[in-house]
Amino acid sequence: MLRNLSKLVQSQKAKLATAAPAPQSKPEILYTGLFINNEWVKSLDGKTFRTENPATGQVIADVQHAGKADVDRAVQAAKEAFKLGSPWRTMDASERGRLINRLADLIERDKAYLASLETLDNGKPYLAAYHGDVNGVIKNLRYYAGWADKNHGMTLPTDGKYFAYTRHEPVGVCGQIIPWNFPLLMASWKLGPALAAGNTLVLKPAEQTPLTALYVAQLVKV
Repeated sequence: MLRNLSKLVQSQKAKLATAAPAPQSKPEILYTGLFINNEWVKSLDGKTFRTENPATGQVIADVQHAGKADVDRAVQAAKEAFKLGSPWRTMDASERGRLINRLADLIERDKAYLASLETLDNGKPYLAAYHGDVNGVIKNLRYYAGWADKNHGMTLPTDGKYFAYTRHEPVGVCGQIIPWNFPLLMASWKLGPALAAGNTLVLKPAEQTPLTALYVAQLVKV
């Protein structure tokens, strides 16, 4: 029994290994700036920080360091995008769902690159990043994309000549902070529900592992 189970495990591992394309040993670092108001900008005070390969301690890239003034302008941009009558506030819920699904499509297109980048910056095995993390991101975004036009209220029975109902509305600008252990997956846990509900957001990746979130920001760019 144990021998058969061991063979099954080895067989599954082999299937997973062959199903994934080869990792990129040196994925190109494309984005290291601050993504504010749909544009890449540098920090106002010129500060940067290093993100390192945890396996070797070598510096991968210098990333722009957001100070208070940078956070303030990001929040202001998110507030402007959330104003009544803005393109985002007047967008159909079904269109929000389509855009979130489009983001999932782009991430699926770039799975090997994103998994390689996650491995470089985070240190987890490539196959775990490819089959686990990135697949989880895609599924999570598609799940919330499906909810975008189904987050409706209720009609409530009440005494008297009244019509009572509830209406679900976005709360506004969401501040989102993600840790280092599942950088890409946890970013999707923040992005999916907030965007599906019609909110705007300011997301802070972990300073140890910012690179995959920054790449996704470029995929979001209109």
